[in-house]
Amino acid sequence: MSEQDWRAIRAEAIESLLVERGLLDPADVDRVIETYNDRVGPMNGARMVARAWCDPDFKARLLADGTAAMAEFDFGGAQTEKLVVVENTPDTHNVVVCTLCSCYPWAVLGLPPRWYKDPAYRSRIVREPRRVLAEFGLVLDDDVRVRVWDSSAEVRYLVLPRRPADADGLDEAALAQRVTRDAMIGVAQP
Repeated sequence: MSEQDWRAIRAEAIESLLVERGLLDPADVDRVIETYNDRVGPMNGARMVARAWCDPDFKARLLADGTAAMAEFDFGGAQTEKLVVVENTPDTHNVVVCTLCSCYPWAVLGLPPRWYKDPAYRSRIVREPRRVLAEFGLVLDDDVRVRVWDSSAEVRYLVLPRRPADADGLDEAALAQRVTRDAMIGVAQP
């Protein structure tokens, strides 16, 4: 049985015990799951990225004030009181980390991946970003500058990845399908 299977069984057992003892209402669990499936997560960030790729005015608003631009979508969720969006360009690649803990914009990226919280990622991406990115499978040309953005309790970052060259003719919905959480953190490209 995989580690993920064991975690699922453990979570179900804990939920059952809490419900049995009257400490948890199953409807509350359903609401939380619905929130993270439908209102919070990387699909939200992907929609913003796709809109920026299709709408230059929105892109300008997003880069000028990510929090205000995000409000145009009415996304729910935490950790986006101050969202700064940084754009990848042909000569600059951005990547996000929180060196102190795991500050992360949940409303637009969902729950942080385990590796994002790992002390090795948090320290190494700052010291040797190219090497860490290569471990994720992202090898950048030597002339591309890598900028590392350190999220904090006050400000969260989101990377606006470069639009794929083979995405001409795709509409906003199709473009959003090309955007991954990892591309919006900066450890991958769409």
